[in-house]
Amino acid sequence: MLLALAATATAHAARVSDFGAVEWSEQVMRFFSFRDPSVRYAVVGAVLIGICCGVLGGFVVVRRMALVGDTLSHAVLPGVALGFLWTASKDPLAIFIGASVAGLLGTAMVRAITATTRLKEDAALGLVLASFFAVGACLVTMIQRLPTGNKSGIDKFLFGQAAAVGRDDVVLMSVVAVLVVALVTAFYKELLVASFDRGFARAGGLSVAWVDRGLMLLLAFSVVVALQAVGAVLVSAMLITPAAAAYLLTDRMHRMLWLSAVFGVLAGLLGAFFSFIGNNLPTGPLMVIAASLVFVGAFFFGPRHGVVARWWRQRDHAARTQRENTLKALYRVCEEREFVGEGVTYRALAARRGETEGDAQQQGRALLAHGLATVSNGTIFFTPEGRRRAAEIVRNHRLWELYLTNSANIAADHVHEDAERIEHVLGEAAVRELERRLNYAERDPHGRHIPSAAEIHQNAGHSRAPDLGQ
Repeated sequence: MLLALAATATAHAARVSDFGAVEWSEQVMRFFSFRDPSVRYAVVGAVLIGICCGVLGGFVVVRRMALVGDTLSHAVLPGVALGFLWTASKDPLAIFIGASVAGLLGTAMVRAITATTRLKEDAALGLVLASFFAVGACLVTMIQRLPTGNKSGIDKFLFGQAAAVGRDDVVLMSVVAVLVVALVTAFYKELLVASFDRGFARAGGLSVAWVDRGLMLLLAFSVVVALQAVGAVLVSAMLITPAAAAYLLTDRMHRMLWLSAVFGVLAGLLGAFFSFIGNNLPTGPLMVIAASLVFVGAFFFGPRHGVVARWWRQRDHAARTQRENTLKALYRVCEEREFVGEGVTYRALAARRGETEGDAQQQGRALLAHGLATVSNGTIFFTPEGRRRAAEIVRNHRLWELYLTNSANIAADHVHEDAERIEHVLGEAAVRELERRLNYAERDPHGRHIPSAAEIHQNAGHSRAPDLGQ
């Protein structure tokens, strides 16, 4: 479908938005009509680049090969120049071959340097990146000084220009995109195990070296086809940024690859769109900016690893810890009077916690809001759920104190603070294991009773729940 969209065009403008000064609304309508050849090629190219870079970028990120991708994107520039000199024209196939050979030569040099010298990989990558890019920049400058050099368009490979993408470029991008998706799908298991557990892969008879070489070959192909639109300077960002955003949103590799491809396509489309509606705005940098905005969104609003989600979980944990500490204080007050009388006044709670009655009232309202207590005439009463949770917290605290004194030989007067932290995170499975290891002890190091599971469930339903009132 993408090829059919692009095949009707025979020429393209110098820039995606090279159509004169018109209203932005007209530009938007014109973009979505796809009647301009440069728009069709730019959109198709952006989608294909997003797929290639997104899928392979997932492996770049999980393998921690970000600098390798950056080196590869800079190392291909001499090959681009030599491919142009080979045919004396901007032949996509010649440039593709030259750039691919240069990129693979650059990665081979990195391996040779690390294998034969004391230099680490990061130093070798930096050396090759700078050297190859310097050679490529010199060759591009030489080409531009030729009689037809200024019209060659070779300079667009430095910073990219999606409007310079032609039909032959789109065909080449399509072939590479199909190749990338097909090979990653066919060898997904091999790529997965080689990325996460290389020792296990070797033990299973998998040739990790050949998997690495195949991945580098696909990376080289993707980098080369993306150069025209994004440029050698920025193409590594299209490999890393969408995949990094996807990495923050999921812990499953197959989902990460899908998300990375979607984000890459989205960044490409947004870059092409804003380049079109703006006046002479470059497409490549806008694609990278769009990908960066996607990453910023994942960084702040990701459901698991986002800053907002982490802040909310920390806030929720702090509030839950506060409620459980209040429940424990109520339980201790009831325990000290041997559970005679069911309610605890605000004054008694405040005295127990060393706080003001105003603080105690605020804590009582929090328990009321979560169904852990009821309040009547300035007295707090456990609900069955509140009584159960209070007894569990007390049990967790005392079991952990006993475990530290028995197993870690820590003095009984030094275990309270550690138990204060661990009591809120112990799960039932861990509690059962502690009970077994401690032979179902009934007393903590201070001689206080440890509520058993049977007592907790038996007594949870005995709490009075009077009519609600303040």
